[in-house]
Amino acid sequence: MSTPQEITDRYLAAWNETDAERRLALLRRQWSADARYVDPMASAAGVDEVHQLIGAVQARFPGFAFAQRGRADGHGAHVRFSWSLGPADIDAPIEGSDVVTVRDGRIDGVIGFLDKIPQAA
Repeated sequence: MSTPQEITDRYLAAWNETDAERRLALLRRQWSADARYVDPMASAAGVDEVHQLIGAVQARFPGFAFAQRGRADGHGAHVRFSWSLGPADIDAPIEGSDVVTVRDGRIDGVIGFLDKIPQAA
């Protein structure tokens, strides 16, 4: 059984992996084949769609990386954590929180929330 922190670490590692082949391998190893992801701006069903979504986020925000904010906690099959997204040398302009559902040791679902986003100019 993985701890909430281990699940969070693996989740963020997949989002930060810029090599597409390595990222897909991580997702196939750590996520259920039919995992679902949803947040206010996107949704994905299955590992391949999640892989494409992560690639699209990386293309939209080049040089940005996800970092954990605070500590991860869990209850039963659910893990909750907060994150930031931005360049390493400034305060992150984007922050969010995710709730991950785990089934058979793999990420099976994610519900994401955006806590801080830049205002459009």
